Amino acid sequence: MNGRRAIRRLLALGLALGSLAGLYFAATLLLPPLLEPRFNRTHAPGPWPASPAAVAAHQAIPLIADMHADSLLWSRDLLRRSDIGHVDIPRLIEARVGLQAFTIVTKSPRGQNIDRNDADTDRITDLVIASGWPPRTWTSLFERALYQMNRLHGMAEADPRLRLLRSRQDLLQFEIDYQREQGQVAAWLGLEGAHALEGDLANLDRLHAAGLRMAGITHFFDNALGGSQHGMDKGGLTAFGRQAVARMQELGILVDLAHASDAVIADVLAMSTRPVVVSHGGVKGSCDNNRTLSDGQIFGIAATGGLIGIGYWPLAVCGEDALAIARAIRYVIDIAGVRHVALGSDFDGSVVTPFDTTGLPQITGALMEAGLTEAELALIMGGNVRRVLLETLPER
Repeated sequence: MNGRRAIRRLLALGLALGSLAGLYFAATLLLPPLLEPRFNRTHAPGPWPASPAAVAAHQAIPLIADMHADSLLWSRDLLRRSDIGHVDIPRLIEARVGLQAFTIVTKSPRGQNIDRNDADTDRITDLVIASGWPPRTWTSLFERALYQMNRLHGMAEADPRLRLLRSRQDLLQFEIDYQREQGQVAAWLGLEGAHALEGDLANLDRLHAAGLRMAGITHFFDNALGGSQHGMDKGGLTAFGRQAVARMQELGILVDLAHASDAVIADVLAMSTRPVVVSHGGVKGSCDNNRTLSDGQIFGIAATGGLIGIGYWPLAVCGEDALAIARAIRYVIDIAGVRHVALGSDFDGSVVTPFDTTGLPQITGALMEAGLTEAELALIMGGNVRRVLLETLPER
């Protein structure tokens, strides 16, 4: 009798576990498509038409680049066109975006704000589990980074429209091919906050080997490298942070100062030997808050030969249309010159934007209204990013 009871209990336990597993896998299929539309929205539904003159000018730009999109965090197949989120390969091709940074988010605090966050909570863990990522990613930020990088690798291997940029030679070859046929996108991998290194400098080399070519120091909280502008202490680079920045520049990883504290920005600018960037953000001259850069920081970044990528969401530009984006771009030009500004959308970064990537001709039109020439448009919309990538990527 005891044996039969034990067997019944085991069967009941197996059924319960099977039911739980079934519920979990059903949730991983159903929840992510329901969640993302809440976070990656537009102010108004598309399409987002531009004037015939703006469309023609947009089509004439040799190479368009965007320095920031968090699309790998979400479960969508980026090789297929979707009406969810802001970016996928078909929509990038329609918008004539030839160069796209895919940036990796590994941790983000609950109640996230631009003024003061600690590192004690993490809302990304919930998304990782709900999306059915491997268990190794549930507790390791480094494994989350690798998982997202491998997603992009898999898509590039599956579809010739998508290429992964690892070297200067990759970019030069892509340009040759892109002139022949524009229905393709070259992507490079960035990291939104180097807390994903988990305090181990060797992990930077491992991520570089996996294709990492741009890395932010911090995200919304202070970490082992230094302070975030939105953190509790907002300090400068730590000793580990200095080691990491030096190693990034040795490896050809572009240092990204988005979200960095004022002290970290000053420390990086003082030690930098190569161009640095802010991949996505704004400037106080057009939108004064804790998420935007001062005139002195604009000057400092430009002095390295670097770039400021202007974002598209209201906290970056104090507006909800392409005119606000163009105002921020115009301000950087007036302060530092046309060679030091670029597009940094923050698409798919849990922000609300005026349009998805297919609405880019509206920015071209707004810049034309701001009095920019065809040559200046070519630099802002992609030429500046091309220059910095050629200056920082490894040769091969």
